[in-house]
Amino acid sequence: MGTLRECTFVHSPDRSPGPEPPAPPPLPSAHRDRKPFMDLVLRRRRSALLLAFFIPGISMSSWITRTPAIRDILGASTSEMGLVLFGLSVGSMSGILSAGLLVRRFGTRPVAAVGLTLMIVGMATIALGAVTSVAVVVAAGLAFFGGGMGSAEIAINIEGSVVERIQGRPLLTTLHGCFSLGTVAGAVAGIALTAADFPVALHLSLIALITIPAAVWAVRAIPAGTGIGARTPEAPSTPRASAAIWRDSRLVLIGLIVLAMALAEGAANDWLPLLMVDGHGFDATAGSLIFAGFAASMTIGRFSGGFFLSRFGRVAVVRASAVFGVIGLALVIFAEHPGLAGAAVVFWGLGTSLGFPISISAAGDSPHDAARRVSAVATTGYVAFLVGPPLLGFLGDEYGLRGAMVVVLTFVLAAVFLAPAVRPTRSPSAGQRTDTPSGEDDVRTTSD
Repeated sequence: MGTLRECTFVHSPDRSPGPEPPAPPPLPSAHRDRKPFMDLVLRRRRSALLLAFFIPGISMSSWITRTPAIRDILGASTSEMGLVLFGLSVGSMSGILSAGLLVRRFGTRPVAAVGLTLMIVGMATIALGAVTSVAVVVAAGLAFFGGGMGSAEIAINIEGSVVERIQGRPLLTTLHGCFSLGTVAGAVAGIALTAADFPVALHLSLIALITIPAAVWAVRAIPAGTGIGARTPEAPSTPRASAAIWRDSRLVLIGLIVLAMALAEGAANDWLPLLMVDGHGFDATAGSLIFAGFAASMTIGRFSGGFFLSRFGRVAVVRASAVFGVIGLALVIFAEHPGLAGAAVVFWGLGTSLGFPISISAAGDSPHDAARRVSAVATTGYVAFLVGPPLLGFLGDEYGLRGAMVVVLTFVLAAVFLAPAVRPTRSPSAGQRTDTPSGEDDVRTTSD
């Protein structure tokens, strides 16, 4: 059958043309402008998420790079620093475990707003603790910071999952890449300020001030109502319903992958500078520089994640990432040459860069109650990310930080064999892009 371009309409003199049909009425202005408007809203929403992920990254790495200096100010041992970091655990658990229910009740926007505010307050409180040399104040600041980060990160991961489904292509790897980019920026600044013997309290106070306007803009660009769950008999908003999500064995395996990768990332964030200083003999500036290398590797891995996902699929990428992580951790733990251990953090960073965001995407595959599934997996990840590393401090006091990292190595090794759990479970819908090659079942993304 020919196309319209192949058809020629010829006026015949022996046939009088009938009356021309009336021209269709013009589309209302609202319909004509709807797509550009929606594109603009989606771009602004995506930009807000990029910034919302960047803020925790730069804030956390600013604290991390000054950990040796704060340890010296407080005069704390490894186990005592573990107790200080336990404030981060308490706050994180509070934020993480409450975030899912709060999002389903109020939506992602207010939860993100409160979380980012608590992070800023926490950073200022840590600075106060550094000025006064009071460990309890630093622990309280970490509790505020952990609670804010835990709740905000759950909210923005749910928001990111929704935007990823709307736009029909991978986004969460890029969002987590912005978190890693923030850690690089914070680490570079921290290294420079550490080398210049810049006061810790002033450094952290400046970070708190800088992030205030960025947080305000990001929250204002997130639409209200996202993530609010309809209370139906099929999906009641109760803790028991949240626990029932874990009856899905695939989701349990995805959760274990997230736990392993998040623990590996969190362990580096909390302990890598001290691990290099105490375990391999580097000075504080070199330890911070090595952490910056880890953060840069994470950033590169996450920003390149979309490229590898489109060519090799989720399973291959997660498995390869875990193998890289195993190599990096093993060298850091067992290598006796400091230079080799320092270089190995590149493998550690690349290896743990993609497991978390890819697993979040995999958890959101289901068309039914995707927000609750994403919340459950993200909660698992952030428990490991924020709560697990402080517990390593107690092992480190007994066996050394290098010995404590064997626990992390074991979890990442397990992720190599759990990788098939992230394989997409739905067939693609027409006109939508996927993040998997033809050899792997594709992900269908739908617009909310």
